Parts: sequence; structure tokens; C-alpha cells
Amino acid sequence: MQRMSQMQRSTRRLSEVARHVIAPSGIVSTGWPAVEARIKDFGDEFDEWQRGASQLILAKRANGDYAATVGGITLSIPRQVAKTYMISRIIFALCTLFPNLTVLWTAHRTRTASKTFASLRGFAGRKSVEPYIRAIRAVNGEQEIQFTNGSIIMFGAREGGFGRGFDEVDVEVFDEAQILTEKALEDMVAATNQSRFPAGALLFFMGTPPRPVDPSEAFKLRRREALAGETEDAVYIECSADDDAEPDDREQWAIANPSYPHRTPLRSMLRLRKNLPSDESWKREALGIWDSDLSGSRAITASQWEATGIEVAPEGLQSFGVAFSQDGSRVSLAGARKHDDGVHVELVDALVGDVDQGLGALADWLAERWRKSDQIALSGRSGALVLAHLLRERKVPSYRIHLLTTPQYFQACQFLLDGVREGTVTHLEHEGQQVLDESVAVADKKTRGGAWGWSVTVPDGDETPIEAVSVALWAARTSKRASRVDSKMKVVVM
Repeated sequence: MQRMSQMQRSTRRLSEVARHVIAPSGIVSTGWPAVEARIKDFGDEFDEWQRGASQLILAKRANGDYAATVGGITLSIPRQVAKTYMISRIIFALCTLFPNLTVLWTAHRTRTASKTFASLRGFAGRKSVEPYIRAIRAVNGEQEIQFTNGSIIMFGAREGGFGRGFDEVDVEVFDEAQILTEKALEDMVAATNQSRFPAGALLFFMGTPPRPVDPSEAFKLRRREALAGETEDAVYIECSADDDAEPDDREQWAIANPSYPHRTPLRSMLRLRKNLPSDESWKREALGIWDSDLSGSRAITASQWEATGIEVAPEGLQSFGVAFSQDGSRVSLAGARKHDDGVHVELVDALVGDVDQGLGALADWLAERWRKSDQIALSGRSGALVLAHLLRERKVPSYRIHLLTTPQYFQACQFLLDGVREGTVTHLEHEGQQVLDESVAVADKKTRGGAWGWSVTVPDGDETPIEAVSVALWAARTSKRASRVDSKMKVVVM
């Protein structure tokens, strides 16, 4: 009875064991058959779910490129599930099938990188694999497996700077991807720009759900984009127990770990359970359960925001945006300037507390400037209607005042995200913009129906500065008037 139960587990398909499977678009074939044949030559065979994952990882489009060569392959899979076994066999097979393939296998920690190297060094010494191996180097801090056809796998730790300065790299494996800084990622991904791999370079991101203190922005972003359906050129596979799983429920262990118990025995799980420091660690690392993905996360990364900062604002056609919080306790005012190369945005002021008493001053400020500006866009029903009335009382024409609808608000948020990522939106690098910087740093996408809006991810965060900038950008982008030179925006206090 026990053997039958284990055999049934080993033949479960990927769709039966994974909580999330996100596939690239346009798949017409896969490079898996040749790789599987070579893995069998090595003397190994995959479980059915691993075969399904491998078919997806090596999926190809009609032009022969790997479908995930742009977005990469992200695996959020618990420990003790043999993900290193699966990926290493695929890579060994590719190295033997394609001459002169260059692979970088990196982990955050030196100990993890060395442990993986030791394991794969042992695999390389297997009688069925050894004929493909030319040499194994483990001297002067260099750890390499060299193949007779010129292919090579190099191992190293990101904490020691490994991976920088390489070029013509064809495959990169980011082990411990939950601890992967944007800087390390930027340094290493650039090495694949000159890849000679015919079907395109492959990037593997393997990890477990991150701890709150981990620099996991890159790993979280890949998960969020995949689950939101925002990528068509990436593979995302996640194995995990139910969010409310009890730590010692062994049925949940089997849900999280498709290799348990037929490949990962009970004693291995018990050993891991005893040695992890807390229930929270066990849930993340052994059961694959994510903490709230939005806790402290941000949609606009620090490097993206920094890259679009400028010291001097360009001249152009000026618009304003005002955003009220849902409860009416906070309001922010921003400006946007449309010019020939894009749109520049700045936060003018943010008010917390006695918003009602400050609306008159806000209306006065805008009324003094509407003649030299284009649209004044307002968002947030808690105060937008009142402010629109005050502006009309001050003789601001109704055609200059725009109350954003909900779809237009969603569009404004998307405008900012896309503009920063594409480099068509700039902002001012200035101490006076600290409130905006802080808002961007804790603002993430919150799905609302089929769209999304900004939401802060820390208890004391303020979403209105980034919303005001988005609304001002929307006003500038949707204006039908051509850009022209106006007096410069100035940061003022209401």
C-alpha cells in the first residue's frame, strides 16, 4: 500500500502539484525531448511534475527562441523538493548538447555555492557523465566544471562579488533568489547581452519565500507580475501549502512538497523541522508559504526611481493634480510639465490633518495659476467635489477643472508606472521632494476588479503624494494642447 501511494505521488502532473503555473505566450514546441534523452543517458529520470516543468522551461516560440528568454524562469519552491537536482540536470544536459555554453551558477552565500559545487562535482564524476567532463577546478577560489566540448559551469557567491565583469554568458542561475539585490541582478544580467546561445539566454531564479528582512525586491516583483498576468515571456512556478496550514500537518507537507515522501523521506522533513528556528521560518522555507507579498514592497523600484531623477526641471506646458485620501484626512498637490521629450513631475505640497481648513488656501493657490496652466485634475471623492466648487467660486473655468473617474484614476497610475520604467517621466532630485520619495518607496499596486491603483504597504505610509503626481501626469498626458514654454514650477508651501 505504501509503495502504491508513493508511486501515485511520483506520477502527479505539474498542474496537480503546483499552486501557480504561469506560462509564456506563443509556445509551439519545446527543447525538452533532447534534454530528457541526455538526462536518461546520465542515468536519471524525472518525476512527472518535473517533466512538465522542464517542458515549460525549455518551451520555444515559432522563431525557435526560448519563450522565457526575456522574462526568465522563476521557481518559488520549498527546500527539500529537489529543485537543484532538476535544474542541474537540465543544465548539464544543455552543456553537453551545445558546445561552448557558458553558465554562471550563483548563490547569495559562499557556503551555499560551495555546497552546490560539491554536489555537482560528485555528479560529474559519475561513470555515465564523466566522459563529457574535461576538468574540474577548485583552486584559488575558482570552482568550475569544464566540458570536453568547451562548455563550462562556474560557481560563486554574490556576496563576494561573483558574476561581475563577465560577458557572453548563456545561462545564469540565481540560487537563493529571495536574497538578490537589484544591483547584483543588474551587474549579472548584462553579461547575457552577448549570449551566443542560438535559442536565447536563460535566467533561472530559484528560491523560497523571503523573510521580511531579505533584500527580495527582484524576486517579489517577478512573482507579482506573474500572478497579475503582466508578463508573456516568463515562466513562474510556485509550490506551497495552504496559507492557513498548520505547521505540523503532514498532509500540508505533501501539498507543498511534491517530492515528499517518495524522494524526500519523512526523516529529512523532521530534521528540517527541528533545525529551522521558528514556525514562521518553517512555513516559508519548508511549506513555501509567502508572507503578505505587499509588506514593505514597491512597484517602482529604487533604481528605476533614481534613474529618472533630474536636478533641473525642463520647461513646458504645466498642469496640476490633486489627490485626496479615501477618508479625507490627507491631500497632496503635484505639478506636471509636458515637454517635447516626455513629462516632468513634482510634488508641490502634502497636507495631513485639518484638510477642510486648508482647502480654501489650496483653491486660492490654484486660482492664481490657472491662466498659465492647462488642466487641474482632481481625484478622491472625499474632497475633490468640494475643491472643484471652491475653484469655480474663484472664477476658474469649469473646462480647466477635471474630476477623474475611477477608470481614469487607474489609467493615471499606469501612466506613472510605465513612464518611470520607460524613462519618459522625470522627477526632481531635491530635498524638498522627500515626501514624494517616501511615498514612492512604499507604494505598490493593489488590484481593484480588473485594474489597479496605488496602495501603501506600511502602516504609516501616505499614498496621496504618488497619487497626486500620477493625476498631474494624467492631466499633462491627456491634454490636447501642444507643449510650450511657461514659467517654471516652484515648490511652495500652501
